[in-house]
Amino acid sequence: MPEVASADTPQVELFTDGACSGNPGPGGWAYILRHPASGTERECSGGERATTNNRMELIAAIEGLRAIKKPSIVDLYSDSQYVINGLKEWVAGWKRQGWTRGKKREPVQNVDLWKTLDDLRNAHTVRLHWVRGHSEHPENERCDRLAVAAIEQFR
Repeated sequence: MPEVASADTPQVELFTDGACSGNPGPGGWAYILRHPASGTERECSGGERATTNNRMELIAAIEGLRAIKKPSIVDLYSDSQYVINGLKEWVAGWKRQGWTRGKKREPVQNVDLWKTLDDLRNAHTVRLHWVRGHSEHPENERCDRLAVAAIEQFR
């Protein structure tokens, strides 16, 4: 995290979602990045030919955080408990255990993405918010539509 968030630290809202047609299968991700003070908003989406839903959820958060160019206070909204619980609860333990999990010390799945996401979130003050998917949350619904549309390029 940045050392101290001051009054002039930008505040942004980041809404993310991932989708997959089959799991694994073609997948899509999307984010909406909003700067409430200025009212500006940016949408972005992309996808992969062969992936999993969890990877798409992670990539949505990664790409959204990458788009933020200076340390900010980020309210990150996701319908993925995998992303939210991972950042809130699991990453610290995985790091202590050398990016392994459980008593058997099995490798963490998607470790490449988790390491990237952890590095990116540490450049900011990130506040995590879980939203129920498909519950008429406008930005989550928009991200879902963008992610599903991104899958179409692989059909």
